[in-house]
This record gives sequence, C-alpha cells and structure tokens, in this order.
Amino acid sequence: MTVCVAVQVNDCMVFAADSASSMVGQDGAGNPVVSNVYNHGQKVFSLRKGLPIMAMTCGMGNIGGSSISILAKELRALLTNDNGWKLDPASYTIEDVCSKANKYFYEMQYLGDENRPKGEHSFELFVGGISSGERLGEVWKISVINGQASGPVCVSPRGQFGVIWAGQPEALNRLILGYSGLVPQGLTEAGIKEAEVGPLMDAIRSKTQAALTHPAMPVQDAIDLADFLVDLTIRFTKFLPGANTVGGAVDVATVTRHEGFKWIRRKHYYPANLNPLETGHVGEPQA
Repeated sequence: MTVCVAVQVNDCMVFAADSASSMVGQDGAGNPVVSNVYNHGQKVFSLRKGLPIMAMTCGMGNIGGSSISILAKELRALLTNDNGWKLDPASYTIEDVCSKANKYFYEMQYLGDENRPKGEHSFELFVGGISSGERLGEVWKISVINGQASGPVCVSPRGQFGVIWAGQPEALNRLILGYSGLVPQGLTEAGIKEAEVGPLMDAIRSKTQAALTHPAMPVQDAIDLADFLVDLTIRFTKFLPGANTVGGAVDVATVTRHEGFKWIRRKHYYPANLNPLETGHVGEPQA
C-alpha cells in the first residue's frame, strides 16, 4: 500500500511518496491479510535524465518478478538510448511518454507475465512534466485494475493547479475534501436516493474543500506541501487498526522549466560517501 501526491502550480510540479511495500497473503478463509511491510520501496522516478519528466506509482510493487523501480529504470534506458523509444528533446510530449510507459508496463511486462495476479489487484503510474516547447506542466496516468487497462488519460492539464493523491486516500480526503470517502455509502444506507448522492456530495465539497494551492505558489512551498501531505497520511495510518501500510522515508522530486528534474529527498540503499562515482545524489546536478 502507499500514498503518492502530486502538487502542480505554475512554476513547478512536485511528486512525493512514502516507502512502504506491503506483502499480502491470505488467511484460512481466503481473505487478504498483510503478512509483512517493508519500508524501503521506491515509488518516485526520473524517466529521462536531462529532461523535466518524472513518474510515481501506487498499487502493485512488482510485475513479473521485478520491482516497479527496476522496471522504471529499464524504461528510462529505452527512452534514452533505443531508437524506437528514444525521446527527442526538441519534440517530445508528456502524453507520448505516458503512452510509451503504457506500452512498456502493460503490454510488455504485465501481459507478458504468465504469473500475473488473478484476484483483485491494481497498478497506477502517474507521468508528469513539461512537454518540449511548453511553459507549464501536466500529469497523465495509466492504470491496470483487476486486469483491465486504462489510459493514458490526462488527469491534470497544462494551466491547471492543485493536488492529486492516490493509494490510500482517506486522510487526504478528510483534510482536503472535508469528508471521508465513505460518506456517499453512508448517505445511501441512510435512505438518500443514489441519483441524489452525487449532486449532494458536490454541494458539500463546494463548502468544505480546502484551497491549499495557488497558481503562483513558489517552488519551495509546493515542495513543503507535498511533503506535508505524505507525512500526514503516514501519521494518520499509524494509529488506525491493522498494519502500518503507509510509512518509511518520504521521497520527493520536482520538475521546473529551467532546472528540469531535481531530487529534493531520496533514500539510497548504499552510502553516497562510499560511492563517489555514483551520480544523482541529493544536492548534485542531474546529468
């Protein structure tokens, strides 16, 4: 399980995610149960060094025996070097990058996995950045829900601003929207006609939704907001019954028009000071 957050304003886009990876098994009755939680998963990625493009994921942490982070690096290699996949810095679009990600993750990896899950499962990948020649960022998404693929779909076009969140949404639903995601079900069970629930929720949200962003928000404030929202979800989930399925370090990255992709916070499984030839550490220029 996870939480991933995107903050989009005029000057930048920020992706942030936790690091928890949950191992899910079954109890004696066949019900899903969390058997273990690892707190070092990687869910935020650079998709092409030197270009303002990034991705983040939630849902399935592995496809075909490889982690999503490993597969993202293999996709990055294709987008950098392979003639059929290579991005042209003068003409690429975020939509095209997301389409290539869909081909790689769904058509090549997911459908090519003979042992892919048969029960309920989901995979979501958000691709964000700034298309060649554009001033503002945009976010696209692909998903696989119980075997059915969807996307690429634009979830936040150029010129839009705000917050996108996915994974375990309850804490941010309550904070940003002003109500639990279970409220519509509660209204239906209380006797409200199903056709009336949607308009009623729209009316409630118009009064309760928190305006946390502004198109002119500076880059550092957008970073702080994304970091806060992931941390809030981690702390909220900690006190709920059951396993702590959101947790670990918070990875944060941003893209801007002139600075491109930058890591703001990123964990490593190896000490940076013992690996001086490695690039891409926090605080270092991105190749």
